[in-house]
Amino acid sequence: MKNLAAFLLTLFFVCSNFGQTTKAFEIKVIGKGQPILLIPGYSCSGEVWNETVEHLKSNYELHVLTLAGFATAQPIDEEEILKTVRNQIIQYVKKQKLQKPILIGHSLGAFMTLWLQSTEPDLFGKSICVDGVPFISALYNPLTTAESIKKDPQFDKAKVIENFKNLPTEGYIENTTKAMAYQVSDSVRARQIAHWSFQSDRRTLGSTIVEMSTTDLRAELSKIKQNILVLASILGTKENSTKIYNEQYELLKNKTIVIADSKHFIMYDQPKWFYAQIDAFLKSN
Repeated sequence: MKNLAAFLLTLFFVCSNFGQTTKAFEIKVIGKGQPILLIPGYSCSGEVWNETVEHLKSNYELHVLTLAGFATAQPIDEEEILKTVRNQIIQYVKKQKLQKPILIGHSLGAFMTLWLQSTEPDLFGKSICVDGVPFISALYNPLTTAESIKKDPQFDKAKVIENFKNLPTEGYIENTTKAMAYQVSDSVRARQIAHWSFQSDRRTLGSTIVEMSTTDLRAELSKIKQNILVLASILGTKENSTKIYNEQYELLKNKTIVIADSKHFIMYDQPKWFYAQIDAFLKSN
């Protein structure tokens, strides 16, 4: 009887721990050398970094993420998906004993890069934020607060998720491809990004856009110790981009902000310029 009780107790703990385990991202490891984590943006597969991987893999160990629920990655049933992603990336780096891994994030991935750096300032090495900001809701009005956005009915998470679930399948890729024309110049790339969005879990799409829109990391930037390269796209004019990005990153001490002559997907629109920028930064002391 005692053995049976011990077995059932052990089984309970195993099942409990298993039930709490979530897989907040899929990951592929390519190359050898200093570790770099590549974090894609909203709704995108890690394949968005394919060309970047080809460029870097001879000199670096590349950990290419696809976040849960984006593209073909399985979703997770979490109320705060992005916070779970953040926590599990930190756990992954510690478990794998990666030494000061560099972070390169695009868009939402850049936001995640800043969140990781400000949460664990001594865990990561220098990092690159590709056209992402610490608080997207304040992009055009720096006085916007997270609390004001949370009170806005447009950002009611349940309603936003429902809206995404109700989007018709027919015409989804075509309509999203047209919308992507504002974010990337190549129509083939635009359709690929639209396809990743189509493959993505609708609940994840709704939840993560609200989570990012209601999370303000601007005050947290002062905690970051590492050098950060910010590559920004054109928001109307180069002067406007410079103003907006300097406002967003005001409290980040060790920053370099460079404006690309590009739309949002800089690695697609200006690949030679992009590689030159990251190579110079990665090689710098």
